[in-house]
This record gives sequence, structure tokens and C-alpha cells, in this order.
Amino acid sequence: MRPFDYHRAETFDDVTSGQIIAGGTNLLDLMKIQVMTPEALVDITRLDSLSAIVPEGDGLRIGALVTNSAVAYDPRVRAGWPLLSRAILAGASAQIRNKATTGGNLLQRTRCPYFYDTSQPCNKRTPGAGCAAIGGGGRMLALFGTSDHCLAAHPSDMAVALTALGAEVEIHGANGTRRIPLQNLYVPPADRPDCETILETGDLITAVILPAPKSGSRQGYRKVRDRASYAFALVSVAGAVTMEGGAISDVSLAFGSVAPQPWTIPEVEQTLLGQPASDDLFRRAADLLASDPAPHPETEYKRALLRRNFIATMRQLTGLTDTTGTDIARAEA
Repeated sequence: MRPFDYHRAETFDDVTSGQIIAGGTNLLDLMKIQVMTPEALVDITRLDSLSAIVPEGDGLRIGALVTNSAVAYDPRVRAGWPLLSRAILAGASAQIRNKATTGGNLLQRTRCPYFYDTSQPCNKRTPGAGCAAIGGGGRMLALFGTSDHCLAAHPSDMAVALTALGAEVEIHGANGTRRIPLQNLYVPPADRPDCETILETGDLITAVILPAPKSGSRQGYRKVRDRASYAFALVSVAGAVTMEGGAISDVSLAFGSVAPQPWTIPEVEQTLLGQPASDDLFRRAADLLASDPAPHPETEYKRALLRRNFIATMRQLTGLTDTTGTDIARAEA
């Protein structure tokens, strides 16, 4: 690890330059292998008002420093937004969840092996260096939203769930505080894959805002991985569905580990809305998930995997399949 300066922020005005650190569960690993070599760290763990979960209207405001474990086990989250709790518990180990923060989870870096290997060229790590994944091994890479400069996928489970739930991110910056849909936090790779979010110098994620839960919605998170625990997703599906009169009256979906950010496909939701649940409907909607060839031949398997797991999730969320023992829950709002 290279030498660096350390500064503990006492107020928001202290967050002006340097790499922000809170839990450090991703950053410190990257510093140890010199993938990230910040000259200065700014510790934000002493800032007020960032470590609580409080009501916001009929929703919740989750401070950026609230740990993943605290969110997952909060009784309000488990009752109204069970999808979020289940997604968090599907990721990492208990030790990491006890330390990792809400804001940090959203900003964690890709697990592309070429990003982690400093002997290989990576445009995300070193702009203009090239992308070793193109022409190399690519089993964990993305299906959607890639560019000729980067094929990496975003690893967060939490961000996928929050996207499906319509969460917003609160950002404090030089011009005050603003809120944006979580999905708008991320920037497509284009020709600068190192620019991953809209955050600028001095910007700080201060909270995640959950909207009011939809009464009676069934929520689920399905994660497919190489082993049953402590592994990043190959694909994941997050969904919230409300049924009325046997038809789908409301649906919100997000897909993980298939793009540089949590991925949504509005045409899929539009196909489902107002329709009675059926296998034929779900197959037609699944055809919209991955109709184009994968950007890397070794991720071609993800197209079929995503399709099958989308159908299985929709069958459970709409009651076509018994949900006993699955990651499906009903919001109790």
C-alpha cells in the first residue's frame, strides 16, 4: 500500500478533496493491491445525521453510513421493503455487512478480474490503456450497456433492489443538496469507463430515500451464483409486483450483474402491465431481455440464465408457483 494522507471530516464542508472512506470494505482491498492509490483519504464516519434510519413521509430515509446489516434487519425495512433486506442478505459475509455502509455499497467498484490485475490493461483503472477483457476471458462480464472500451458489470445486490423499489439518492455538494433517482447515479462507460457516476469533487452521498411501500405488493430477489454464499451474482432479478383481479396492476423490475449499473428494461414492464399472469406472457416478456448477441462470447450463457430466472421470479411473484421457501415476501404496508 502506498503512503497517503488521512483526514477526518468534522463537517460537510470538510469533504472537498481526497478519496472518501467509511467502512472501507472495498476501498482498502483495492489500495492493498494498488488498483486504487489515493493520495489522501477523507474519513466521513463522524459526520452527523448519516447513521440513522428515520421515517420520510410514508417512506424511509436511510443514512449513507448505516451499515448493510442494520438496513437488512431493520423491522420497518423487512415489513415494507422485504426485497431490500433479502438482497442485502444475499451478498457478502456477515462480517462485511456489519462494516459496509449504504453509500459505499452503491459506489463499490467492479469485480472484473482485469480491473483487479494491474499487469493487464484496463480503461476503468487507467483511461486509455485498453481493455484486456476484449479478447480475454469474460465469464463475469456484462450483457447490456457496455462499450468498445469496457465490458465490466456492476456487482452490487443492494443497488439492484433499490432500483426496483424506485429509491432516490440524496447528494450533498457545493451547490447544496439534491435528490436523483438511484438509476441516474450511474454513467454508461462510453469512452471513459473510469467515470462511473455523476458525482463530482466534493459531492457526498448522504442518504437513500425509499418511497412509500405499495400495499399488497409481492417482492422478491433471485440471485444465481457459483456457490450458495459469499459469491457475486452471475445474474440477479429484483421485482415488485401487485396483482388486482388476476392481472398485473403494477410491476417494477431490475436486473443485476448484467450491466455496468443496475439494469432496467421498460419494455418488459410495459408488456406485463394489465395482463393476466401466464407462462406465455412471461415467455414473451423474457424474449425482450436479451435479444441481441452478448458483447463477449463467454457471457452468452447469461442470456439464457437471465431469461429462465426472470420467468421463475415472475411465476412466484404472481402466485403461479408456490412461494414456500423462496425469496419472495409480501409488503405489509
